[in-house]
Amino acid sequence: MTDANLFRLGIGLETGAQEEDINRGIAAGDQSTNTPRNVLDTDRDDHFIRRGDAVFAGTHLIIEVANGHGLDDEARIQQAFRDCVESCGATLVHIHTHKFSPQGVSGVAVLAESHISVHTWPEIGYGAFDVFMCGDARPWRAVDVLKSAFGTADVRVTELKRGEDVVTEAGVAA
Repeated sequence: MTDANLFRLGIGLETGAQEEDINRGIAAGDQSTNTPRNVLDTDRDDHFIRRGDAVFAGTHLIIEVANGHGLDDEARIQQAFRDCVESCGATLVHIHTHKFSPQGVSGVAVLAESHISVHTWPEIGYGAFDVFMCGDARPWRAVDVLKSAFGTADVRVTELKRGEDVVTEAGVAA
């Protein structure tokens, strides 16, 4: 098997995240005492979002680009991902896209804060984007980036607060 094939399988993509967990202490608790950590603790070093009394894992925007242009252009989509990452204050880990025949593109930008993904139907000017970010990233900034990137004002957004009830009910990380 070639290195390229192993890469496609995710082999050899070690990121150092395991070492980061050991050095910082993982969410499951204090490594030295094996004590679970309270996810509602405001001093906790994590990426949960805290707004008022709400604590949740992240903001997930379902973004529908309608009457868009350039939704069959893989390079344009990759650049839109990069522009979204920069505008939102996120951290890009990896981008992977795939161009279908005769048309359409699917892709994902893996972020330290979560991901941006897309599947397009350029024949009808439609792109289905997901922008999911935790921590201090500002996912709503992606909306204007996508409007500009695909030349349309017709962008429809639904916001989800991922894990809102689950995080609050759990209270303590498993």
